[in-house]
Amino acid sequence: MIGDSIMGSDETSGGGNVFADLGFPPEEAQNLLLRSSVMSAIKEWYDDSKLTQVAAAKKLAITQPRLNALLKGRIVEFSLDALVGIAAAAGMELVLEIKSTPRVRKVRQASLPVVRPVTKRPKKVA
Repeated sequence: MIGDSIMGSDETSGGGNVFADLGFPPEEAQNLLLRSSVMSAIKEWYDDSKLTQVAAAKKLAITQPRLNALLKGRIVEFSLDALVGIAAAAGMELVLEIKSTPRVRKVRQASLPVVRPVTKRPKKVA
């Protein structure tokens, strides 16, 4: 998934949404996760198609530069609605599953002590 590439191959466990783990508000994190999933599926379709970008863009009814932006993972350039349309043009069927999630109790972070640089005291002249 495109969002997974942000975290690399590190196997540390997070909350299940890399965007939430990065500090995005819950609504935005969910939207970004959905968009990255659809973008990833379209990229996989493109890789499997063996089409040139020009031919694939024509099939998807978008411009080649727009397809290139999608393949490079430029998520901010695509709305979920636009990505659904592109995926449908690729012959994909998207299924939306909605689950209720248990509320996660926020854990207060421990206050870290303030660290100030050590300053040299002036020498007393006697």
